[in-house]
Amino acid sequence: MADSLKATIAAVMNEPACGVNTAKPEAERKKGCTKPLTPGAAAGGCAFDGAMITLQPIVDVAHLVHAPLACWGNGWDNRGSASSGPTLYRSGFTTDLSELDIVMGHGEKKLYRAIREVIAAEQPPAVFVYATCVTALIGDDIEAVCKAATENLGTPCIPVNVPGFVGSKNLGNKLAGQVLLDHVIGTVEPEAPSPLDVNIIGDFNLSGELWQVKPLLDRLGIRILGAITGDARYAQVAMAHRARVTMLVCSQALINLARGLEERHGIPFFEGSFYGISDTSDALRTMCRMLVDRGAPADLIPRCEALVAEEEAKARAALEPFRPRVAGKRVLLYTGGHKSWSVVSALQELGMEVVGTSTRKATEADKDRIREIMQTDAHMFDNMAPREMYALLRDSGADVLMSGGRSQFVALKARVPWVDVNQEKHEPYAGYVGMVDLVRAIDRSVNNPMWADLRAPAPWDTPLVSPTVLPPLTASRCPVAHGLMPVLAPSDPADFEDC
Repeated sequence: MADSLKATIAAVMNEPACGVNTAKPEAERKKGCTKPLTPGAAAGGCAFDGAMITLQPIVDVAHLVHAPLACWGNGWDNRGSASSGPTLYRSGFTTDLSELDIVMGHGEKKLYRAIREVIAAEQPPAVFVYATCVTALIGDDIEAVCKAATENLGTPCIPVNVPGFVGSKNLGNKLAGQVLLDHVIGTVEPEAPSPLDVNIIGDFNLSGELWQVKPLLDRLGIRILGAITGDARYAQVAMAHRARVTMLVCSQALINLARGLEERHGIPFFEGSFYGISDTSDALRTMCRMLVDRGAPADLIPRCEALVAEEEAKARAALEPFRPRVAGKRVLLYTGGHKSWSVVSALQELGMEVVGTSTRKATEADKDRIREIMQTDAHMFDNMAPREMYALLRDSGADVLMSGGRSQFVALKARVPWVDVNQEKHEPYAGYVGMVDLVRAIDRSVNNPMWADLRAPAPWDTPLVSPTVLPPLTASRCPVAHGLMPVLAPSDPADFEDC
């Protein structure tokens, strides 16, 4: 099993669809784009975490983690991948290995029993079985157990041999894609294949973002045959080999899967984004053009143009009230992958200024897009320490930080509004409707009056105002001043001429 995993990792790292990787010498090419892991590097996600991120949004299968409880118990349900139906993916199944199981070698038997119990209780279309660091180190052969369980129980049991120690979260994404390619895709045939079937790879329907795009495709008659893996069903993924075109949302994560579908099943792919008005329109146009080239009706292109014109007009009209409220605002963007350039483009459409964008998890193609959009690479950076981010927020005069949850405390320390655009967010920002929602969130944060109060000097830091010195009391006929009469006592008005 170890030799098989090592060979799989080497194959995934030597990615022929990546222009940067193919330009390297052979020895460097086989190393791929990974960096040596250092202690604490798993804080950004290990390979097991990356595999779970990719596969857990297949919502009707049982995800069984072969490990002590902590591997799954501490990370369960930490992403907002939404489902329009089954909720089995929200159940955390684990073998919960004890020290006695590990020492006595009971792991494989306990795994088989767990698979049998899950199938009996839930009747899932498939069970995904995940290896982890502990079970990989003690040598449990999950591939043999899954093969035996599939033969004896009649339900596909898919081994996901991606223990955390083999690499980063991104490597885990790729290895999970390879699992789908080797064990799932091509095992089910669609009842009625269509020339308008597409795959969308690398969208995980975070907060329901895929649902903001699907109505557009429905109006064009385009069917998402393979959703990999947002709001996906096992049968959907298994039928992905019959799609006509693949749209790749995040090349850094699953380019090996898109390339494998092209090589094995002849499905061409393109990379696009559903973030921002222009990028959404470009993605729809490219998808329709490629479908027509693959045999779809020719009227698909004019129908697409009509849809784009209508939706762009509606979105721009909805954005018009926000434009003067956000135009000229300065944004620091700290995200990764395709969002590193697609969100930049979306913000610039509204007249906002991007003072910096990260290139974490971004390919060279992503970086080229950033340079093209921003006309410079002076504001591109890879990883940024919190101290550096804080300094950039203050020095650049940024009005808002758009990032993931781990950076929100830097923004609060810098007294700058923060908008979540990463995987933990609770609002969807894809498509034309999503762009309006994103700008509404920015306006809600940037123009909140609390920030003026927060940035103002604290009351205890404000210098005291010198008290007004009253002139000395002069002799007069005022009876109140001389204590001769109560203030409220009735008297002759003439008595108060000097008061």
